[in-house]
This record gives sequence, C-alpha cells and structure tokens, in this order.
Amino acid sequence: MPPTPKPEAARHLAHQISIAGQTVAYQLKRSQRRTIGLSIDHRGLRIGAPLRARQGDIESLIQQHGQWVLDKLAAWRDRPAPEKLAVINGTVIFTLGEPLTVAIGESKRASWQFAGNQLRLNISPTVDANQLLEKALREKARATFTERLAHYAPLLGVGLPPLRLSSARTRWGSCSHHGGIALNWRLIFMPLAIVDYVVAHELAHLKEMNHSPRFWSVVEQLCPDWKARRLELRQLAHQIPKL
Repeated sequence: MPPTPKPEAARHLAHQISIAGQTVAYQLKRSQRRTIGLSIDHRGLRIGAPLRARQGDIESLIQQHGQWVLDKLAAWRDRPAPEKLAVINGTVIFTLGEPLTVAIGESKRASWQFAGNQLRLNISPTVDANQLLEKALREKARATFTERLAHYAPLLGVGLPPLRLSSARTRWGSCSHHGGIALNWRLIFMPLAIVDYVVAHELAHLKEMNHSPRFWSVVEQLCPDWKARRLELRQLAHQIPKL
C-alpha cells in the first residue's frame, strides 16, 4: 500500500531561502529536539528544529552558515553521475524519502515482496537483481501515484485520469490533450512531497494546458510551496540511482 502522509509536525516541509543571491531549497522537520541542526546530503539541505522554534530564528541560523551551505551543496552537485547500482544483499536505496533495504534470495520463479522498510527480491536464472528491483519499484510507483492522483483530483473537481508510467530521461510528467497523465516511475526515488508536486503540476494541466500565471495559480491551490519543491526536484534529479 502507498504510504500514509505523516502528521504535520513530523513531515519534512519544503521551504526556500536566498543565500548570497542564490535560491536554496531546504526541508524542515520539526520534532521534540532542543536545538536547530543543519545537514546536507544527496537530498539537499535539511533542517531539524524544535516544534516551537521561530521560522525567523531557523533562517537566521541558515544565513550564519550560508557559505558552508553553498559550498556543501556545490560539492554534491559536482559529484560524478552515479554509476549503475550494484544490487546485492543489504543494498539500501531511498524511496519516497525513506530508506529501503534489499534482501536477496534465489527461486525458480522471480518474485518480490515489500515488508516495512525491506524489499525481498527472489531472483531467478532469467531475471537478475537489477531487473527485478526495477519491476518491484515500478509496481510501488504505480500504486503510490494512483493513490496521490486519487487524493488530489477531487480537490480540483476533476475525475481520476488514466495513469501511464513513463521512462523518460528528462521529463518527470506529462498530460495529454485527452486527459491522460504520464508520470516518470523514477519519481519513486524522490520524497513524497516531490511526487505530490509533480502530481499537482500534471493535474493542473487538466484545467490549464499551458504554463500561464493561471496555470501556476491552480498548482498553488494544491501545492502552496511548489517553488521550493520544484527547486528540490532539480537538485535531487542527478542523484537518482541507475538500474
């Protein structure tokens, strides 16, 4: 089953800030912690903050460490493109922003099973681990995208559109003039908030088949922080593993 969105206090919320003239997206997670913490990894800038921390204090701390943030983000951007993922027993990948550990077994017939934060792959003589992983993730992607479309479509007053999975290298989604929506299955490697942004973007095309100000106002109805999520999508795109 697709994951249920987390309560507001526990979710990673998308924001953006200007540092030395550069727009930087960041994810903010509030919790019971006592201090504000900054970290940067392949997902970009991530902030942990107390539940009652003021937004102004959070952004003031980011600005204090502004050059460090820019240097670290640049270092991640300049990393070589990921090589083909070696899928072995114990491989960890991120799906929908959460770690997923791969366990591999052998069988006469290839199969897979999701169980919590583990994915069991039973490879066969004719299907290797990489092929089976992609099949499993495509299934997870279809279920997740269908659930998110079903969640957002009624909010726009539109019917649930037909869904097609795409394998495009440079396009995350598209909407046809017939009302069908294609979503790139590799979005499964993105946090759920980014998936929701792409879903909102394509559903908005059912109202406005363009990128006019009216179109973006429709996107904003479903995704008020779409600018930060779009920026994060661009920052994470080159970190997607190759299968």
